Amino acid sequence: MKENEKNKIRILLVDDHAILRQGTRQLIEHESDMMVVGEAANGEEAINLAASLKPDLILLDVAMPGMSGIEVTRRIKEILPDTPVLVLTGYDYDEYIFSLLDIGAAGYLLKDVNGDDLVKAIRDVYSGEPVLHPAVMRKLIDRFKTPFTKQAESAGTETLSEREIEVLKMAAKGVSNKDIAAALVISVRTVQAHMRSIFSKLGVGSRSEAVICGLKKGLFKLDDNERNG
Repeated sequence: MKENEKNKIRILLVDDHAILRQGTRQLIEHESDMMVVGEAANGEEAINLAASLKPDLILLDVAMPGMSGIEVTRRIKEILPDTPVLVLTGYDYDEYIFSLLDIGAAGYLLKDVNGDDLVKAIRDVYSGEPVLHPAVMRKLIDRFKTPFTKQAESAGTETLSEREIEVLKMAAKGVSNKDIAAALVISVRTVQAHMRSIFSKLGVGSRSEAVICGLKKGLFKLDDNERNG
């Protein structure tokens, strides 16, 4: 690796439309802290390139010929469990959203985002922050509005400490580690330690996964977050 490439976010682009890959590459490579290390037009290419290039982040479309983005993500996470996958697609189908977040996608954006938002999303996902398109967050809120049973709530609270649940609730609202630290009057390192503990206890690898898992266990409800936020 060249000296000037060491501190750059190395990105693999996966999209079956060449013109979209070209436009996204130009956008990314205009940024001084990013570079595109490879492009794939289908799922098999994506999996092979991910294994050989070991990028820092994978920017992935969902609908591709031969293999869906869901299966591609699943197989990539088996090979590179710590590599974040940021979905960039034109589809906001529930099946895609919930399946991809369940198997570990770190973010889900629709292709109506502007260039600045995409660049920011790449940096956020790379640094461990979750990224969800507003329409996707709305679907999550709608899906998890139903009340949780006391049994589910007690099962969840046995897993995490009260402070960890507090941190996870704020993460579910999209609050950054820095802002969580400020709100709780603790250091960013302490927030990161809490997040690592949450990941370990819940058996997940990203904030998005942790939020989904927390919701399923009944640790909190997104509609409560929305009212209180």
